[in-house]
Amino acid sequence: MASYLVIQADVTDWERFKAYTSQVPALVRAYGGEYIAMDNQHDVLEGDYKPGSVVISRWPDEATIRAFWQSDSYQQLIALRDGTGHFHVMLVHGLNGNSK
Repeated sequence: MASYLVIQADVTDWERFKAYTSQVPALVRAYGGEYIAMDNQHDVLEGDYKPGSVVISRWPDEATIRAFWQSDSYQQLIALRDGTGHFHVMLVHGLNGNSK
C-alpha cells in the first residue's frame, strides 16, 4: 500500500538549504520515492497556519519510507538541512482500496 511523506517547511536560509535540495531527489528516486507535489504558493482553505513550502512524495510502502529515512545516506544529507529552517515531516498511510 502506498505511503506518503508530507513535509511542511519554513526555510530561513535558502543558500545553505540548496546543498540539501541538490542531493535529496536522487536518493528519493533510488529508494523508489516520487515527488507528486511541491508548492510554496498554496492556498490555505481553513486554519491560520501557512508553511512556506509543502512537499509531498509517494512511496511504495511505509517500510520503504523508514528505510530511506533511517539510511546512512539520508542521515548525512539531513545534517545539511540543520539550521536552515523549521520542518514538519509526516508519514501518511495511503488507503488500501478496501476502506469504507
